[in-house]
Amino acid sequence: MTLKERREAAGLTTAQVAKKLDVTASAVYNWEYGYNGIIRKYQKRLARLYGCTVDELLKEDGQE
Repeated sequence: MTLKERREAAGLTTAQVAKKLDVTASAVYNWEYGYNGIIRKYQKRLARLYGCTVDELLKEDGQE
């Protein structure tokens, strides 16, 4: 499952995720499209927000 799919499954917009993590919406967009890696300090918070583990969050498509 991709980051975008996880976000959508959680019923959140990029703006909502950005606000909860105190980052910009473009940062969330860049994570979802692989332009930037997720900064370590946000990995655990993002996983909790999406209801998964950090390992699941960071898995590449097709490895599940």
